[in-house]
Amino acid sequence: MGDRRRGAAKNDEDHSHVSPVVKYLLFLFNFIFWIIALVMVSIGVYARMMKHAEAALACLAVDPAMMLLVVGVLMFIITFCGCVGSLRENICLLQTFCICLTVIFMLQLVAGILGFIFSDRARNRVTEMISNAIVHYRDDIDLQNLIDYGQKEFGCCGAVTYTDWSNNMYFSCDKDNPSKERCSVPFSCCIISKDKVVINTMCGQGMQELEYLQAEEHIHTDGCIDQLVNWIHSNLFLLGGIALGLAIPQLVGILLSQILISQIKDQIELQNYSQKHHSDPWS
Repeated sequence: MGDRRRGAAKNDEDHSHVSPVVKYLLFLFNFIFWIIALVMVSIGVYARMMKHAEAALACLAVDPAMMLLVVGVLMFIITFCGCVGSLRENICLLQTFCICLTVIFMLQLVAGILGFIFSDRARNRVTEMISNAIVHYRDDIDLQNLIDYGQKEFGCCGAVTYTDWSNNMYFSCDKDNPSKERCSVPFSCCIISKDKVVINTMCGQGMQELEYLQAEEHIHTDGCIDQLVNWIHSNLFLLGGIALGLAIPQLVGILLSQILISQIKDQIELQNYSQKHHSDPWS
């Protein structure tokens, strides 16, 4: 009887072990994203340090560097748990990693569904964010570059229309505004003709004082919200592919961590069984 049980225990031991393939594949998976997170944090910290404190605090909610920093820190912590948990075969860290990935995946899924169902509210929220960004356009160089890039790429100006730039203190049409850019729009709103040898960088000067039909001869008059919505409708397959590309690594990480946790638990149970019956081999 004892020989039979020892043989069964030996057979279980042969089948219950932590696969080095799963272990180091999960480590490599996390290590790559850990390096990416470290780079994101470094860029975010550098960008924040290069800004004036008052400007950074003024536009904290729309600061691209702050967004990069937050995402990088969160990603760094999660992937660190995955790296250490896989190498040390630590169930607690692996479960933390798995739970965090699952929560993030569910939040992304819920956000996508709610954004589709409540598209009008989502549109209003994005409009508010862009309007707030316009107000702080001159306060943050990163934000300024981001807005200029968006307006050039989408061929738009302002949130809803080009006159939204009057909400910025430098571009405001207020009669008491002493700025040289009074009633103007940024250069990124301008329509640049490829056949012109010399580009007029002051083409946005005084554009808010013109009527819509007159202004559209020189600048993009449509707001970025409408252009963004049109772009989304035209690139649904591309966005779907991006969403799938973001979801697959998360699902792979969840699957690998669950397999490794299961293997570690099986090994612990086998060790406990062996220790329990080691003192009485004939039982």
